[in-house]
Amino acid sequence: MQLTGSEIVIECLKEQGVDTVFGYPGGAILNVYDELYKHSDEITHILTSHEQGAAHAADGYARATGKVGVCFATSGPGATNLVTGIATAYMDSIPVVAITCNVGVSLLGKDSFQEIDITGITMPITKHNYIVKDVNDLADTIRKAFVIAKRGRPGPVLIDIPKDVTANKADYERQEIKPVEPSRDLCTEDIEKALKLIKKAKRPYIFVGGGAVLSDASEELYTFAKKVDAPVTDSLMGKGAFPGDDPAYTGMLGMHGTKTSNFGVSECDLLIVVGARFSDRVTGNTKKFAKNAKILQLDVDAAEMNKNVLITEGVVGDIKVILEKLNERLDQQSHPEWMKKIMEYKEAYPLTYHKDALCGPFVVEEIYRQTKGDAIISTEVGQHQMWAAQYYKYKKPRTLLTSGGLGTMGYGLGAALGAKTGRPDKTVVNIAGDGCFRMNMNEIATATRHNIPVIQVVINNHVLGMVRQWQNLFYEQRYSATVLNDAVDFVKLSEAMGAKAVRATTQEEFKAAFKDALASGEPYVIDCQIDQDDKVWPMVAPGAAISEAFDENDVKATS
Repeated sequence: MQLTGSEIVIECLKEQGVDTVFGYPGGAILNVYDELYKHSDEITHILTSHEQGAAHAADGYARATGKVGVCFATSGPGATNLVTGIATAYMDSIPVVAITCNVGVSLLGKDSFQEIDITGITMPITKHNYIVKDVNDLADTIRKAFVIAKRGRPGPVLIDIPKDVTANKADYERQEIKPVEPSRDLCTEDIEKALKLIKKAKRPYIFVGGGAVLSDASEELYTFAKKVDAPVTDSLMGKGAFPGDDPAYTGMLGMHGTKTSNFGVSECDLLIVVGARFSDRVTGNTKKFAKNAKILQLDVDAAEMNKNVLITEGVVGDIKVILEKLNERLDQQSHPEWMKKIMEYKEAYPLTYHKDALCGPFVVEEIYRQTKGDAIISTEVGQHQMWAAQYYKYKKPRTLLTSGGLGTMGYGLGAALGAKTGRPDKTVVNIAGDGCFRMNMNEIATATRHNIPVIQVVINNHVLGMVRQWQNLFYEQRYSATVLNDAVDFVKLSEAMGAKAVRATTQEEFKAAFKDALASGEPYVIDCQIDQDDKVWPMVAPGAAISEAFDENDVKATS
Protein backbone atom coordinates (compact mmCIF):
# COMPACT_ATOMS: atom_id res chain seq x y z
CA MET A 1 0.00 0.00 0.00
CA GLN A 2 1.06 3.60 -0.59
CA LEU A 3 1.94 5.66 2.50
CA THR A 4 3.54 9.03 3.08
CA GLY A 5 7.01 9.15 4.59
CA SER A 6 5.60 10.29 7.94
CA GLU A 7 3.15 7.38 7.94
CA ILE A 8 6.04 5.01 7.17
CA VAL A 9 8.01 6.39 10.15
CA ILE A 10 5.17 5.65 12.54
CA GLU A 11 4.41 2.23 11.04
CA CYS A 12 8.07 1.23 11.27
CA LEU A 13 8.20 2.30 14.92
CA LYS A 14 5.15 0.12 15.56
CA GLU A 15 6.91 -2.76 13.78
CA GLN A 16 9.78 -2.41 16.25
CA GLY A 17 7.43 -2.48 19.24
CA VAL A 18 8.17 1.15 20.18
CA ASP A 19 5.68 2.30 22.79
CA THR A 20 7.24 5.63 23.81
CA VAL A 21 8.96 8.48 21.99
CA PHE A 22 10.60 11.48 23.66
CA GLY A 23 10.84 14.68 21.69
CA TYR A 24 10.11 18.27 20.79
CA PRO A 25 8.31 19.31 17.57
CA GLY A 26 9.14 21.97 15.01
CA GLY A 27 8.43 22.92 11.44
CA ALA A 28 10.58 20.36 9.63
CA ILE A 29 9.23 17.40 11.62
CA LEU A 30 5.62 18.62 11.66
CA ASN A 31 4.36 15.95 9.25
CA VAL A 32 5.70 13.20 11.50
CA TYR A 33 4.12 14.76 14.59
CA ASP A 34 0.81 15.08 12.76
CA GLU A 35 0.91 11.36 12.05
CA LEU A 36 2.02 10.58 15.59
CA TYR A 37 -1.10 12.42 16.85
CA LYS A 38 -3.26 9.88 14.99
CA HIS A 39 -1.51 6.99 16.79
CA SER A 40 -1.40 8.43 20.30
CA ASP A 41 -3.25 5.36 21.61
CA GLU A 42 -0.35 3.16 20.40
CA ILE A 43 2.75 5.32 20.91
CA THR A 44 3.05 7.66 23.89
CA HIS A 45 4.87 10.90 23.22
CA ILE A 46 6.65 12.62 26.11
CA LEU A 47 7.11 16.31 25.36
CA THR A 48 10.32 17.31 27.14
CA SER A 49 11.31 20.86 28.01
CA HIS A 50 14.44 20.73 25.84
CA GLU A 51 15.68 18.40 23.11
CA GLN A 52 18.68 17.42 25.24
CA GLY A 53 16.20 16.17 27.83
CA ALA A 54 14.56 14.05 25.11
CA ALA A 55 17.88 12.44 24.17
CA HIS A 56 18.71 11.70 27.81
CA ALA A 57 15.20 10.34 28.41
CA ALA A 58 15.53 7.97 25.43
CA ASP A 59 18.91 6.89 26.84
CA GLY A 60 17.48 6.32 30.33
CA TYR A 61 14.56 4.38 28.87
CA ALA A 62 17.01 2.15 26.99
CA ARG A 63 19.25 1.56 30.02
CA ALA A 64 16.35 0.74 32.32
CA THR A 65 14.42 -1.54 29.93
CA GLY A 66 17.03 -3.04 27.60
CA LYS A 67 14.98 -1.82 24.62
CA VAL A 68 15.97 0.77 22.03
CA GLY A 69 15.16 4.32 23.13
CA VAL A 70 13.69 6.72 20.56
CA CYS A 71 13.77 10.51 20.40
CA PHE A 72 12.51 13.08 17.88
CA ALA A 73 13.75 16.57 17.06
CA THR A 74 13.26 19.09 14.32
CA SER A 75 15.95 20.59 12.09
CA GLY A 76 18.68 23.09 12.95
CA PRO A 77 18.89 23.85 16.70
CA GLY A 78 16.43 21.08 17.48
CA ALA A 79 18.82 18.56 15.99
CA THR A 80 21.95 20.09 17.49
CA ASN A 81 20.35 20.10 20.93
CA LEU A 82 20.33 16.29 20.72
CA VAL A 83 24.09 16.10 20.22
CA THR A 84 25.17 15.93 23.88
CA GLY A 85 22.61 13.19 24.56
CA ILE A 86 23.69 11.22 21.51
CA ALA A 87 27.35 11.52 22.54
CA THR A 88 26.44 10.37 26.06
CA ALA A 89 24.76 7.26 24.65
CA TYR A 90 27.68 6.63 22.30
CA MET A 91 30.32 6.72 25.04
CA ASP A 92 28.32 4.29 27.20
CA SER A 93 27.17 2.01 24.33
CA ILE A 94 23.44 2.67 24.74
CA PRO A 95 21.00 1.73 21.93
CA VAL A 96 19.12 4.87 20.88
CA VAL A 97 17.53 5.81 17.56
CA ALA A 98 17.31 9.57 17.07
CA ILE A 99 15.02 10.76 14.28
CA THR A 100 15.45 14.31 13.04
CA CYS A 101 13.88 16.05 10.08
CA ASN A 102 15.59 18.60 7.86
CA VAL A 103 14.71 21.13 5.21
CA GLY A 104 13.50 19.80 1.88
CA VAL A 105 15.96 18.04 -0.43
CA SER A 106 16.03 20.98 -2.86
CA LEU A 107 17.02 23.34 0.00
CA LEU A 108 19.87 21.24 1.38
CA GLY A 109 23.29 22.89 1.18
CA LYS A 110 21.86 26.39 0.67
CA ASP A 111 22.02 27.68 4.25
CA SER A 112 18.25 27.47 4.41
CA PHE A 113 16.35 28.49 7.52
CA GLN A 114 17.08 25.99 10.32
CA GLU A 115 19.20 23.82 8.04
CA ILE A 116 22.08 21.92 9.62
CA ASP A 117 24.22 19.01 8.46
CA ILE A 118 23.31 16.86 11.46
CA THR A 119 24.70 13.67 9.92
CA GLY A 120 28.06 15.39 9.49
CA ILE A 121 27.97 16.68 13.05
CA THR A 122 27.06 13.32 14.58
CA MET A 123 29.24 11.06 12.45
CA PRO A 124 31.92 10.66 15.19
CA ILE A 125 29.33 10.01 17.94
CA THR A 126 26.99 7.48 16.33
CA LYS A 127 27.43 3.85 15.34
CA HIS A 128 25.93 4.88 12.01
CA ASN A 129 23.79 7.68 10.67
CA TYR A 130 21.65 8.30 7.59
CA ILE A 131 20.08 11.08 5.61
CA VAL A 132 17.15 9.64 3.65
CA LYS A 133 16.57 11.63 0.43
CA ASP A 134 14.27 9.09 -1.25
CA VAL A 135 11.06 8.00 0.47
CA ASN A 136 11.45 4.55 -1.11
CA ASP A 137 14.50 3.97 1.11
CA LEU A 138 12.86 5.12 4.33
CA ALA A 139 11.37 1.91 5.74
CA ASP A 140 14.48 -0.19 5.16
CA THR A 141 16.67 2.53 6.67
CA ILE A 142 14.62 2.65 9.87
CA ARG A 143 14.72 -1.15 10.16
CA LYS A 144 18.50 -1.17 9.66
CA ALA A 145 18.90 1.56 12.27
CA PHE A 146 17.25 -0.52 14.99
CA VAL A 147 19.37 -3.56 14.13
CA ILE A 148 22.58 -1.52 14.19
CA ALA A 149 21.65 0.11 17.51
CA LYS A 150 21.24 -3.30 19.17
CA ARG A 151 23.67 -5.65 17.41
CA GLY A 152 27.12 -6.35 18.86
CA ARG A 153 28.28 -3.40 20.93
CA PRO A 154 25.14 -1.24 21.14
CA GLY A 155 25.05 2.45 20.38
CA PRO A 156 23.05 5.36 18.97
CA VAL A 157 21.95 5.70 15.34
CA LEU A 158 20.61 8.91 13.80
CA ILE A 159 18.18 9.14 10.87
CA ASP A 160 17.73 12.56 9.23
CA ILE A 161 14.71 12.93 6.94
CA PRO A 162 14.13 16.00 4.73
CA LYS A 163 10.62 17.42 5.13
CA ASP A 164 9.50 16.67 1.56
CA VAL A 165 10.44 13.02 2.08
CA THR A 166 8.00 12.88 5.01
CA ALA A 167 5.27 14.07 2.61
CA ASN A 168 6.17 11.96 -0.45
CA LYS A 169 4.57 8.55 -0.93
CA ALA A 170 6.04 5.07 -1.39
CA ASP A 171 4.92 1.46 -1.24
CA TYR A 172 5.00 0.07 2.28
CA GLU A 173 4.49 -3.50 3.44
CA ARG A 174 4.58 -4.37 7.12
CA GLN A 175 7.32 -6.77 8.19
CA GLU A 176 7.56 -9.02 11.21
CA ILE A 177 10.71 -7.98 13.00
CA LYS A 178 12.91 -10.72 14.40
CA PRO A 179 14.69 -9.98 17.67
CA VAL A 180 18.41 -9.19 17.39
CA GLU A 181 20.19 -12.22 18.82
CA PRO A 182 23.82 -12.16 19.91
CA SER A 183 26.32 -14.01 17.76
CA ARG A 184 27.33 -17.34 19.28
CA ASP A 185 30.52 -17.53 17.26
CA LEU A 186 33.58 -17.70 19.49
CA CYS A 187 37.17 -18.68 18.83
CA THR A 188 37.64 -22.10 20.48
CA GLU A 189 41.37 -21.51 20.82
CA ASP A 190 40.74 -18.27 22.72
CA ILE A 191 38.38 -20.06 25.11
CA GLU A 192 41.04 -22.70 25.74
CA LYS A 193 43.66 -20.04 26.49
CA ALA A 194 41.26 -18.29 28.86
CA LEU A 195 40.54 -21.51 30.75
CA LYS A 196 44.25 -22.22 31.04
CA LEU A 197 44.92 -18.79 32.57
CA ILE A 198 42.06 -19.16 35.05
CA LYS A 199 43.16 -22.61 36.18
CA LYS A 200 46.75 -21.47 36.76
CA ALA A 201 45.80 -18.38 38.76
CA LYS A 202 46.45 -18.28 42.50
CA ARG A 203 45.14 -14.74 43.09
CA PRO A 204 42.40 -14.04 40.50
CA TYR A 205 40.28 -10.88 40.55
CA ILE A 206 37.19 -10.23 38.41
CA PHE A 207 36.60 -6.70 37.09
CA VAL A 208 33.11 -6.12 35.68
CA GLY A 209 32.13 -3.36 33.24
CA GLY A 210 29.05 -2.15 31.43
CA GLY A 211 29.24 -4.91 28.82
CA ALA A 212 28.01 -7.42 31.40
CA VAL A 213 24.93 -5.25 31.96
CA LEU A 214 24.24 -4.64 28.27
CA SER A 215 24.47 -8.34 27.41
CA ASP A 216 22.12 -9.32 30.28
CA ALA A 217 24.80 -11.65 31.62
CA SER A 218 24.32 -11.18 35.37
CA GLU A 219 23.29 -14.80 36.04
CA GLU A 220 26.18 -16.20 34.03
CA LEU A 221 28.55 -13.75 35.72
CA TYR A 222 27.43 -14.82 39.19
CA THR A 223 27.99 -18.49 38.34
CA PHE A 224 31.38 -17.68 36.84
CA ALA A 225 32.54 -15.67 39.87
CA LYS A 226 31.61 -18.47 42.24
CA LYS A 227 33.33 -21.08 40.06
CA VAL A 228 36.52 -19.02 39.85
CA ASP A 229 36.30 -18.29 43.59
CA ALA A 230 37.48 -14.74 43.13
CA PRO A 231 36.64 -11.32 44.55
CA VAL A 232 34.65 -9.02 42.27
CA THR A 233 35.02 -5.31 41.58
CA ASP A 234 33.26 -3.17 39.00
CA SER A 235 33.34 0.06 37.05
CA LEU A 236 30.69 2.74 37.31
CA MET A 237 28.95 1.24 34.27
CA GLY A 238 29.13 -2.31 35.62
CA LYS A 239 27.08 -1.63 38.74
CA GLY A 240 24.47 -4.29 39.48
CA ALA A 241 25.81 -6.91 37.07
CA PHE A 242 27.19 -8.65 40.18
CA PRO A 243 25.19 -8.16 43.41
CA GLY A 244 26.55 -5.28 45.46
CA ASP A 245 25.57 -7.01 48.71
CA ASP A 246 27.45 -10.26 47.97
CA PRO A 247 30.38 -10.99 50.34
CA ALA A 248 32.75 -11.42 47.36
CA TYR A 249 31.97 -7.92 46.10
CA THR A 250 34.64 -5.39 47.10
CA GLY A 251 33.30 -2.10 45.73
CA MET A 252 34.17 0.02 42.74
CA LEU A 253 37.63 0.18 41.15
CA GLY A 254 39.61 3.28 40.23
CA MET A 255 39.90 6.96 41.08
CA HIS A 256 37.14 6.83 43.72
CA GLY A 257 37.12 3.08 44.15
CA THR A 258 37.58 1.34 47.47
CA LYS A 259 41.03 0.71 48.86
CA THR A 260 40.15 -2.98 48.94
CA SER A 261 39.52 -3.13 45.19
CA ASN A 262 42.44 -0.88 44.28
CA PHE A 263 44.92 -2.74 46.48
CA GLY A 264 43.52 -6.16 45.54
CA VAL A 265 43.71 -5.56 41.79
CA SER A 266 47.26 -4.26 42.26
CA GLU A 267 48.23 -7.52 43.99
CA CYS A 268 46.32 -10.11 41.95
CA ASP A 269 48.08 -12.47 39.53
CA LEU A 270 45.15 -12.66 37.06
CA LEU A 271 42.70 -9.86 36.30
CA ILE A 272 39.65 -11.13 34.45
CA VAL A 273 38.01 -8.16 32.74
CA VAL A 274 34.36 -8.76 31.84
CA GLY A 275 32.98 -6.17 29.42
CA ALA A 276 35.08 -3.18 30.50
CA ARG A 277 37.29 -0.90 28.41
CA PHE A 278 40.00 0.24 30.87
CA SER A 279 38.85 3.85 31.24
CA ASP A 280 41.51 6.20 32.59
CA ARG A 281 39.24 6.79 35.61
CA VAL A 282 39.63 3.07 36.39
CA THR A 283 43.28 2.44 35.61
CA GLY A 284 45.02 5.50 36.96
CA ASN A 285 48.60 5.32 35.71
CA THR A 286 48.34 2.59 33.04
CA LYS A 287 52.05 1.72 33.35
CA LYS A 288 51.45 0.71 36.96
CA PHE A 289 47.95 -0.79 36.55
CA ALA A 290 47.68 -4.44 37.70
CA LYS A 291 51.42 -4.72 37.10
CA ASN A 292 51.66 -8.07 38.95
CA ALA A 293 48.87 -9.66 36.91
CA LYS A 294 48.23 -11.35 33.65
CA ILE A 295 45.12 -9.84 32.08
CA LEU A 296 42.30 -11.78 30.45
CA GLN A 297 39.82 -9.51 28.66
CA LEU A 298 36.34 -10.60 27.56
CA ASP A 299 34.66 -8.08 25.25
CA VAL A 300 32.31 -7.88 22.29
CA ASP A 301 34.46 -5.23 20.59
CA ALA A 302 37.81 -6.40 19.22
CA ALA A 303 38.93 -2.76 19.01
CA GLU A 304 39.06 -2.63 22.81
CA MET A 305 41.72 -5.32 23.00
CA ASN A 306 45.14 -3.78 23.77
CA LYS A 307 43.73 -0.26 23.25
CA ASN A 308 44.38 1.26 26.68
CA VAL A 309 46.11 -1.58 28.52
CA LEU A 310 48.16 -4.44 27.08
CA ILE A 311 46.48 -7.76 27.81
CA THR A 312 47.72 -11.35 28.01
CA GLU A 313 44.77 -13.04 26.31
CA GLY A 314 41.38 -11.93 25.03
CA VAL A 315 38.09 -13.49 23.97
CA VAL A 316 35.97 -11.50 21.53
CA GLY A 317 32.24 -12.09 21.65
CA ASP A 318 29.01 -11.42 23.48
CA ILE A 319 29.69 -11.49 27.24
CA LYS A 320 26.72 -13.72 27.98
CA VAL A 321 27.81 -16.27 25.38
CA ILE A 322 31.47 -16.19 26.50
CA LEU A 323 30.54 -16.77 30.14
CA GLU A 324 28.18 -19.60 29.19
CA LYS A 325 31.03 -21.35 27.36
CA LEU A 326 33.52 -20.79 30.17
CA ASN A 327 31.07 -22.01 32.80
CA GLU A 328 30.46 -25.21 30.81
CA ARG A 329 34.17 -26.03 30.75
CA LEU A 330 35.45 -24.64 34.04
CA ASP A 331 35.89 -26.86 37.09
CA GLN A 332 35.36 -25.41 40.54
CA GLN A 333 38.41 -23.42 41.61
CA SER A 334 39.46 -22.67 45.19
CA HIS A 335 41.53 -19.78 46.54
CA PRO A 336 40.85 -19.67 50.29
CA GLU A 337 44.01 -17.78 51.31
CA TRP A 338 43.53 -15.11 48.64
CA MET A 339 39.85 -14.65 49.49
CA LYS A 340 40.75 -14.40 53.18
CA LYS A 341 43.27 -11.66 52.46
CA ILE A 342 40.75 -9.65 50.44
CA MET A 343 38.13 -10.02 53.18
CA GLU A 344 40.70 -8.70 55.66
CA TYR A 345 41.18 -5.69 53.38
CA LYS A 346 37.40 -5.14 53.37
CA GLU A 347 37.40 -5.12 57.15
CA ALA A 348 40.45 -2.85 57.39
CA TYR A 349 39.37 -0.33 54.71
CA PRO A 350 35.61 0.25 54.88
CA LEU A 351 34.00 3.30 53.32
CA THR A 352 33.53 5.89 56.06
CA TYR A 353 32.05 9.37 56.45
CA HIS A 354 31.18 11.84 59.21
CA LYS A 355 27.83 10.62 60.53
CA ASP A 356 26.93 13.61 62.70
CA ALA A 357 25.50 15.84 59.95
CA LEU A 358 23.52 15.72 56.74
CA CYS A 359 25.94 14.74 53.95
CA GLY A 360 25.96 12.97 50.59
CA PRO A 361 26.83 9.48 51.85
CA PHE A 362 24.11 9.65 54.52
CA VAL A 363 21.53 10.72 51.93
CA VAL A 364 22.45 7.82 49.63
CA GLU A 365 22.41 5.28 52.46
CA GLU A 366 19.01 6.55 53.61
CA ILE A 367 17.64 6.26 50.07
CA TYR A 368 18.97 2.69 50.01
CA ARG A 369 17.35 1.93 53.37
CA GLN A 370 13.94 3.35 52.51
CA THR A 371 13.82 1.82 49.01
CA LYS A 372 15.16 -1.50 50.35
CA GLY A 373 17.76 -1.40 47.57
CA ASP A 374 15.07 -1.93 44.95
CA ALA A 375 14.96 1.45 43.21
CA ILE A 376 16.35 2.65 39.91
CA ILE A 377 18.90 5.36 40.67
CA SER A 378 19.95 7.90 38.08
CA THR A 379 22.62 10.51 38.71
CA GLU A 380 24.17 13.58 37.26
CA VAL A 381 27.99 13.87 37.33
CA GLY A 382 30.23 14.83 40.23
CA GLN A 383 30.61 14.10 43.92
CA HIS A 384 27.01 12.97 44.32
CA GLN A 385 27.55 10.49 41.45
CA MET A 386 30.49 8.90 43.26
CA TRP A 387 28.59 8.75 46.56
CA ALA A 388 25.69 7.09 44.72
CA ALA A 389 28.13 4.53 43.31
CA GLN A 390 29.80 3.90 46.67
CA TYR A 391 26.94 3.80 49.15
CA TYR A 392 23.96 2.31 47.31
CA LYS A 393 24.22 -1.48 46.94
CA TYR A 394 23.07 -2.29 43.39
CA LYS A 395 21.76 -5.85 43.47
CA LYS A 396 20.48 -6.06 39.90
CA PRO A 397 21.59 -4.73 36.51
CA ARG A 398 19.94 -1.70 34.90
CA THR A 399 19.38 -0.03 38.27
CA LEU A 400 22.11 2.64 38.08
CA LEU A 401 21.77 5.04 35.16
CA THR A 402 24.68 7.44 34.92
CA SER A 403 26.91 9.09 32.34
CA GLY A 404 30.19 7.24 32.67
CA GLY A 405 32.20 7.90 29.53
CA LEU A 406 31.19 11.47 28.66
CA GLY A 407 30.49 12.67 32.21
CA THR A 408 27.43 14.69 31.21
CA MET A 409 26.17 17.16 33.77
CA GLY A 410 22.41 17.47 33.24
CA TYR A 411 21.98 13.82 32.22
CA GLY A 412 20.21 12.34 35.21
CA LEU A 413 16.80 14.02 35.36
CA GLY A 414 15.99 13.27 31.72
CA ALA A 415 17.24 9.71 32.21
CA ALA A 416 15.02 9.35 35.28
CA LEU A 417 11.97 10.41 33.27
CA GLY A 418 12.82 7.86 30.60
CA ALA A 419 13.40 5.12 33.17
CA LYS A 420 10.14 5.78 35.02
CA THR A 421 8.25 5.83 31.73
CA GLY A 422 9.75 2.50 30.71
CA ARG A 423 9.58 0.93 34.19
CA PRO A 424 6.52 2.47 35.89
CA ASP A 425 6.61 -0.33 38.48
CA LYS A 426 9.92 0.92 39.92
CA THR A 427 10.73 3.76 42.26
CA VAL A 428 13.03 6.10 40.32
CA VAL A 429 15.29 8.56 42.11
CA ASN A 430 17.61 11.07 40.45
CA ILE A 431 20.51 12.19 42.64
CA ALA A 432 22.02 15.49 41.52
CA GLY A 433 24.42 18.14 42.66
CA ASP A 434 23.21 21.72 42.63
CA GLY A 435 25.52 22.56 39.70
CA CYS A 436 24.08 19.72 37.61
CA PHE A 437 20.49 20.40 38.62
CA ARG A 438 20.77 23.93 37.26
CA MET A 439 21.59 22.59 33.81
CA ASN A 440 18.37 20.71 33.06
CA MET A 441 16.06 21.40 36.01
CA ASN A 442 13.47 22.57 33.48
CA GLU A 443 12.67 18.88 33.01
CA ILE A 444 10.82 19.04 36.35
CA ALA A 445 8.14 20.72 34.22
CA THR A 446 8.15 17.62 32.00
CA ALA A 447 7.61 15.42 35.06
CA THR A 448 4.63 17.47 36.22
CA ARG A 449 3.20 17.90 32.70
CA HIS A 450 3.06 14.14 32.20
CA ASN A 451 2.64 13.22 35.88
CA ILE A 452 5.83 11.14 35.97
CA PRO A 453 6.45 10.58 39.69
CA VAL A 454 10.24 10.74 39.88
CA ILE A 455 12.00 11.79 43.07
CA GLN A 456 14.66 14.44 42.56
CA VAL A 457 17.24 14.68 45.36
CA VAL A 458 19.62 17.65 45.12
CA ILE A 459 22.86 17.37 47.10
CA ASN A 460 23.27 21.12 47.50
CA ASN A 461 26.65 22.37 48.70
CA HIS A 462 26.46 25.69 46.80
CA VAL A 463 29.65 24.86 44.88
CA LEU A 464 30.78 22.71 41.98
CA GLY A 465 31.80 20.06 44.46
CA MET A 466 34.04 17.74 42.46
CA VAL A 467 35.92 20.59 40.79
CA ARG A 468 36.28 22.32 44.17
CA GLN A 469 37.66 19.08 45.64
CA TRP A 470 40.42 19.10 43.03
CA GLN A 471 41.04 22.82 43.61
CA ASN A 472 41.31 22.12 47.33
CA LEU A 473 43.71 19.19 47.00
CA PHE A 474 45.77 20.07 43.92
CA TYR A 475 45.32 23.81 43.18
CA GLU A 476 46.21 25.35 46.56
CA GLN A 477 42.56 26.18 47.31
CA ARG A 478 42.14 28.61 44.42
CA TYR A 479 38.38 28.29 43.96
CA SER A 480 38.11 29.73 40.47
CA ALA A 481 34.50 29.91 39.18
CA THR A 482 33.24 27.07 41.39
CA VAL A 483 31.24 28.93 44.06
CA LEU A 484 27.46 28.95 43.43
CA ASN A 485 26.45 30.76 46.61
CA ASP A 486 23.64 32.88 45.14
CA ALA A 487 19.95 33.48 45.77
CA VAL A 488 18.57 30.62 43.64
CA ASP A 489 15.87 28.75 45.58
CA PHE A 490 15.35 25.23 44.19
CA VAL A 491 12.27 24.67 46.34
CA LYS A 492 10.45 27.70 44.96
CA LEU A 493 11.58 26.96 41.41
CA SER A 494 10.35 23.37 41.64
CA GLU A 495 7.03 24.44 43.14
CA ALA A 496 6.66 26.98 40.33
CA MET A 497 6.97 24.10 37.86
CA GLY A 498 4.23 22.17 39.67
CA ALA A 499 6.23 19.73 41.79
CA LYS A 500 6.10 19.21 45.51
CA ALA A 501 9.37 20.40 47.03
CA VAL A 502 10.97 20.63 50.48
CA ARG A 503 14.31 21.61 51.93
CA ALA A 504 16.27 19.33 54.29
CA THR A 505 19.06 20.64 56.52
CA THR A 506 19.27 17.75 59.00
CA GLN A 507 19.28 13.98 58.82
CA GLU A 508 15.83 13.79 60.40
CA GLU A 509 14.40 16.29 57.94
CA PHE A 510 15.71 14.26 55.02
CA LYS A 511 14.35 10.98 56.42
CA ALA A 512 10.88 12.52 56.76
CA ALA A 513 11.03 14.22 53.36
CA PHE A 514 12.09 11.09 51.50
CA LYS A 515 9.41 9.02 53.25
CA ASP A 516 6.83 11.57 52.13
CA ALA A 517 8.24 11.56 48.59
CA LEU A 518 7.90 7.77 48.36
CA ALA A 519 4.30 7.94 49.49
CA SER A 520 3.29 10.95 47.38
CA GLY A 521 3.03 9.38 43.92
CA GLU A 522 3.93 12.72 42.32
CA PRO A 523 7.08 14.52 41.16
CA TYR A 524 8.96 15.50 44.29
CA VAL A 525 12.13 17.56 44.85
CA ILE A 526 14.24 17.47 48.02
CA ASP A 527 16.89 20.17 48.38
CA CYS A 528 19.54 18.78 50.77
CA GLN A 529 21.88 21.38 52.26
CA ILE A 530 25.36 19.97 52.93
CA ASP A 531 28.80 21.40 53.72
CA GLN A 532 30.68 22.85 50.76
CA ASP A 533 33.92 21.06 51.66
CA ASP A 534 32.61 17.50 51.99
CA LYS A 535 34.79 15.25 49.84
CA VAL A 536 34.63 11.90 48.08
CA TRP A 537 37.00 9.36 49.67
CA PRO A 538 39.07 7.38 48.81
CA MET A 539 40.79 9.13 45.90
CA VAL A 540 43.63 8.48 43.49
CA ALA A 541 45.59 11.56 42.47
CA PRO A 542 45.88 12.29 38.73
CA GLY A 543 48.82 10.37 37.24
CA ALA A 544 49.16 8.10 40.26
CA ALA A 545 48.71 4.34 40.45
CA ILE A 546 45.47 2.99 41.94
CA SER A 547 47.63 1.28 44.59
CA GLU A 548 48.30 4.83 45.88
CA ALA A 549 44.66 5.49 46.82
CA PHE A 550 44.36 7.76 49.83
CA ASP A 551 41.59 8.93 52.15
CA GLU A 552 40.93 11.68 54.66
CA ASN A 553 42.99 10.00 57.36
CA ASP A 554 45.96 9.72 55.00
CA VAL A 555 45.71 13.43 54.18
CA LYS A 556 45.65 14.33 57.87
CA ALA A 557 48.61 12.05 58.57
CA THR A 558 50.76 13.67 55.87
CA SER A 559 49.73 17.29 56.51
